[in-house]
Amino acid sequence: MESNPHSSGGKLMLAIAWALIIGGLYWYFSQRQAHEMNPNTAAALSAQRGELTLARNRAGHYLAEGEISGRPVTFLLDTGATWVALPLSLGRELGLKRGAAVTLMTANGPAPGYQTRLASVRLGPLELTDVGAVMSEGLEKEVVLLGMSFLGRVEFTQRGDQLILRQ
Repeated sequence: MESNPHSSGGKLMLAIAWALIIGGLYWYFSQRQAHEMNPNTAAALSAQRGELTLARNRAGHYLAEGEISGRPVTFLLDTGATWVALPLSLGRELGLKRGAAVTLMTANGPAPGYQTRLASVRLGPLELTDVGAVMSEGLEKEVVLLGMSFLGRVEFTQRGDQLILRQ
């Protein structure tokens, strides 16, 4: 019995086609999940002028991409936080000075921290300067809590699943 010299090529093409289909599905669903977790991307926010409208994510939180002194970060808006709170590693990266020592109450319990000042904080079209903050090892590496030291200086209103902020 003779073997078909083209059958191995056909199997290879079929394997490549399946790999492309699986890769495409993975990309689509990962992009969709990322959007559901943070619908407020930097591109979406930069298109807004004047007031800023944020969409609530699937978990019920307001996450948004922004900047601290020009460095991109992801903010979690937290009206229960007194200060903007960032990981100590990000504070080091930004060259922030450690101020007075404080004890922070985090989800993992008390954590030592340090007061500091942020030269600028940008969220879409809103930018504030000289914002009070705290740095701590006890905070998540990927997210900066945007507390009342920023939010208290803007007007905000919640309507349904949207939060509207005005400077």
